[in-house]
Amino acid sequence: MNPLQRHYRLVLGLFIVCLLLSGITAFPLLHELRLLGSWLGIQDHANLSGHSGLAWWIGHVWHGLEVTDQNFPFIAYGTDWLAFGHIMIAFFFVGAWRDPIANAWVLRTGLVCCAAVFPLALICGEIRGIPLAWRLIDCSFGLFGAIPLLYCLKLVRQMQKPES
Repeated sequence: MNPLQRHYRLVLGLFIVCLLLSGITAFPLLHELRLLGSWLGIQDHANLSGHSGLAWWIGHVWHGLEVTDQNFPFIAYGTDWLAFGHIMIAFFFVGAWRDPIANAWVLRTGLVCCAAVFPLALICGEIRGIPLAWRLIDCSFGLFGAIPLLYCLKLVRQMQKPES
């Protein structure tokens, strides 16, 4: 394997690992919010009068998930499917990792998905009452996901050039 292919596999491999981690961490959301809430000093997620900004938002989301989990635990099945989706999407990139030239379409499709994060976060986030700052953080996943994919496409173009 030449250095160009090795570098391509390293970058795309990191992208795949990040997708897998994004999926895996969507399963234990309530546990993660409990942990984050304790790190932010939230004692009672139902009473957030002493908190503002990020701590208030994390406490608010934590409270919502606690109440939902106690009364309607089946709602979490939606985030289980979100996690599953991320993990399955990561598997599509394995083909591009193994054969970059034949599977460059996967990278292009991934870029379309990264671009689609922006309208989803900005439109649906507004409808669902998600604060703008949090929606912009969500948009950053599309931006930071596109960077390695664009770079990998550049490497694929270089791999397609005949060696001189």
